[in-house]
Amino acid sequence: MRAFTYERATSPAEAAAAVARTEGAKFIAGGTNLLDLMKLQIEAPTHLVDVNALKLDTIEPTPEGGLRIGALVTNTDLAADARVRRDYGVLARATLAGASGQLRNKATTAGNLLQRTRCPYFYDTAQPCNKREPGSGCSALGGVSRGLAVVGSSEHCIATNPSDMAVGMRVLDATVETVKPDGATRAIPIAEFHRLPGDTPHIETVLEKGELITAVTLPRPVGGKQIYRKVRDRASYAFALVSVAAIIQPDGTGRVALGGVAHKPWRVEGAEAELPRGAKPAATAMLEGAKPTHENAFKLPLVERTLGAVLAEARA
Repeated sequence: MRAFTYERATSPAEAAAAVARTEGAKFIAGGTNLLDLMKLQIEAPTHLVDVNALKLDTIEPTPEGGLRIGALVTNTDLAADARVRRDYGVLARATLAGASGQLRNKATTAGNLLQRTRCPYFYDTAQPCNKREPGSGCSALGGVSRGLAVVGSSEHCIATNPSDMAVGMRVLDATVETVKPDGATRAIPIAEFHRLPGDTPHIETVLEKGELITAVTLPRPVGGKQIYRKVRDRASYAFALVSVAAIIQPDGTGRVALGGVAHKPWRVEGAEAELPRGAKPAATAMLEGAKPTHENAFKLPLVERTLGAVLAEARA
C-alpha cells in the first residue's frame, strides 16, 4: 500500500472541499471496497478524507411520507430498520443479499452505491482494463465473460455493477442527495446516478469532483408484493449472475429492475407494461438490444426464468 495523508472532516461541505482541492483525494467511511483496492494498488489515493464523524447515520421520515437514509447508515442497520422492512421490503431483501454479515456491518449506504463496477480483469494488473487504465483495452471482451454484462455494454467495457442494494433502490425510484465543495446541494434520481460505460468506463457516476453523497431518499411507499430474487454461483458472498427486484400490484402491473446484467442497475420502464402478459414478453422488452458473449448468453433465458419465478411468487 502506498503512502497517503489523512484527515477527519467535521462537516459535509468541508469534506467535499477537502477532496476537491487535493489531487487524488478520496472519501473513506467503511472502506470495504476502497481498502481492498488500495492493498492491490489498483486505487492509490494521495489523501483520504474520513467522513465517519459527519452524523449522517440516521433514517428519518420525510414530509412527503417517504424515508431519508443517511449516507453513513450501515447496510445492516438499513436492512434491519422496521420501517424499511415494512414499507420497502424489496430494499431490505436486496441489501441482505449482498456480501457477508461482517461486511454489511461496516459498509455504508453511500459506499455501496459508489463501489467500483468491476470484473476479474479489473483486479489483474497484468491485464489491460479500461476502467483501471483508460485506453488500454478490455481483456474481458476476448476472455472469460460468464458473469459479465449482456446489455448496455460497449466495446470498451462489459463489467457489471455489483450492488444488490442499488437494484432495490432503482425499482423504488430513490433519489441521491449530495453536497458540492461550494456547499451547494442537489438531488439526483437514482436512474441518472450510474453511467453506462460508453467510451469512458472509468467514469461510473455523474458525481462531480469532490461531490459528497449525504443521503438517499425513498418516496412514499407504493405497496404491492415486493420481492428480490438473486441467482448466483454459490449461496452467499457472490455477485449476481442475474437478480430481479420487483414490486407487483394485485392487478399484475408493477415495476422491475435487474442486477447482474449491465454496468448499472437495469430498469426499462416502458417494458413494465408487459408484466401482466407474463415473464417472456417483459424480459424480451427489458433486454432489447442485448449483446451477450458466447459465454454469458445463458443470462437471457435466465432473466426470463427468474422473472417468471418472481411473478409466480407474487401471485401465490
